[in-house]
Amino acid sequence: MPQIFEVLMLLCFGASWPVAVFKAYKARTAKGASLPAVLLILFGYAMGIVNKFVNGQITYVLAFYFFNFAIVGVYCLLLFRNIRLDLHRETTTV
Repeated sequence: MPQIFEVLMLLCFGASWPVAVFKAYKARTAKGASLPAVLLILFGYAMGIVNKFVNGQITYVLAFYFFNFAIVGVYCLLLFRNIRLDLHRETTTV
């Protein structure tokens, strides 16, 4: 039963990330985004994954951690892209 609650928690946390990825892709700017916050979230998911392996809890729940980590990773890559685009715009408009 605890695994079901953990999956529900991961689904709730992970539900908004595909929308954020789409918005970041379309926006082409990093304004309003926080790189430290995204890196902290990635670190949290990584620690959840490590916890599962250390405690030998290799179950279907681990797939939800990996999925969330991957989606947040894509968002992080888009954030780096958008930071680069912002810098490029700043240097070409001056």
